[in-house]
Amino acid sequence: MLAAQAQPADPLRASVQKAIEGNPEVAAQFNAYRASDDAIAVSRGGLLPRVDLDANIGRDREMVKNRNPESQSLTRSGVTLTLSQLLWDGLGTVRDVNRLGHEKLARYFDLMDTTELTALEAARAHYDVIRYRRLVELAEDNYVQHKYASLQLQSRFQAGVGRGVDVEQVTARLALAESNMTTELSNLHDVTARYQRVVGDSPPPQLPVPPMLQQGVPGSASETANLAVQRSPAVSAGIESMRAARALVQVREAAYQPRIEARVRAGGGKNYEGVVDQTRNGTAELVMSWNLFAGGSDRARVRQQVNLVNQAADLRDKACRDTRQTAVIAFNDTRKLTEQIGYLERNTRAIEKARDAYRQQFETGVGQRSLLDLLNAENEVYTARRSLANAQFDQGVAYVRTQASLNSLVSTLGLSKPDTGNDDAANWSSGDDAPARCPTIVPEVPPVKRTELDARADQMVKANPAATTPAVPAMTPAVPAMTPAAPPARGRNTGR
Repeated sequence: MLAAQAQPADPLRASVQKAIEGNPEVAAQFNAYRASDDAIAVSRGGLLPRVDLDANIGRDREMVKNRNPESQSLTRSGVTLTLSQLLWDGLGTVRDVNRLGHEKLARYFDLMDTTELTALEAARAHYDVIRYRRLVELAEDNYVQHKYASLQLQSRFQAGVGRGVDVEQVTARLALAESNMTTELSNLHDVTARYQRVVGDSPPPQLPVPPMLQQGVPGSASETANLAVQRSPAVSAGIESMRAARALVQVREAAYQPRIEARVRAGGGKNYEGVVDQTRNGTAELVMSWNLFAGGSDRARVRQQVNLVNQAADLRDKACRDTRQTAVIAFNDTRKLTEQIGYLERNTRAIEKARDAYRQQFETGVGQRSLLDLLNAENEVYTARRSLANAQFDQGVAYVRTQASLNSLVSTLGLSKPDTGNDDAANWSSGDDAPARCPTIVPEVPPVKRTELDARADQMVKANPAATTPAVPAMTPAVPAMTPAAPPARGRNTGR
């Protein structure tokens, strides 16, 4: 069902390919599409001749007044062959075939949409497995750092140069690090289970980080949104569903017309059709049936279907709005995260340098850094690394979401969607049925005005100059030589 053009060694492509080939949702939509093709054949059969064979055997008993004898009974049997051909039904059958053609196209676009969404879910699951494996590594490293500090403090305490309160404090932070590690392991378990549900297999032990899927992404949000609507199979399915509903109105209106059939019937038997000694009979006829009044049901069905056409148009417009929103948000995320990652990288490097300096000062006693300073720095390093890792994987997922909103994720990965052999979809066009209530203006958020924000900060500095001027220490009176020196302060210095 899926033709692969990708290299099987690419884990992301392999995950998506396996998901599309084996996902039950894709298979269900594929079977729905094939069923819609069979429905056309069912309806088209009404335009072809119909042949019926009837056979019967029975005993008749009849009583006729003023006839002697008063009752007569006979045994009859016979076989009848009837050929019927529809000549006119108000074009109801022809229009129904046309309606089912639109239904078939709608099911085709549903299949394409489900395939693209399945590829998106498989790619997200793939990224999330790699993400949480990385977060587990960070949590384990954070635990090791806290365990190292704990062992170091316990050794000092046992040597009589440490304080018990420091041991308790580092023990509490170690427990928090263990809790974080357990949480990340639980998250990894959950995303692994989701990967198995979407892809149908467990993720490989080794998964490299995939490259960014940037190729083919437009340069602006407006272009992305417009292209997404043009390519969206969900919007196309909505248009075809509306066309099918509109065609069904014409099918309902055919009930106002007469139905004309040509029939040829031939049969034979013993006492055929209850006529004594009759052995055969043949008939050729034109039959017209015309319902003149049905209690207003036919008109009510037409009105009902007109309302369903309006409903289909509403759903088409909703699909357009949803598609534009998804495309614009995904595109904005690719730009926002690119900028955000730069800040997070700077933040992580600065915090790591501060942590290393705090550790050196704490271990050597130079700078009077307390245990609390060191533990806080360790937590900040862990938080910064975790935020950076999440942003990096979010950026990869944002490009995947953008490709999916453009209906190009499968093709970008070098894969092909299920082959249905539907030639009608190749030349498909929305024509005059394009969405009517779908805004074309892309929402814009004003950019951050850093120059104005910096100016506000400068004004705050000028308004409070004392905050930036170091205080001059007061002159301490000289201590007499005979006075013993004060012991070093053991209070914690929390300044940074």
